[in-house]
Amino acid sequence: MDQVDIVRAWKDEDYRDSLSEEQKAQLPENPVGLIELTDEDMSSVSGGCSCGSSLCSWAHSCLSM
Repeated sequence: MDQVDIVRAWKDEDYRDSLSEEQKAQLPENPVGLIELTDEDMSSVSGGCSCGSSLCSWAHSCLSM
């Protein structure tokens, strides 16, 4: 497996899932490692807004109307 395929397997879950068990076993561990966020970390994450009947603010969280 060449370097391009290794990096693609690290970044692309669909590609990684398409590899054989033998190919997966040959993959070196991703140097970034597994990233896990705590509930506290997740409470400060913002992104797509699904505020229901509230007004969304791009700067922070939802503002009640």
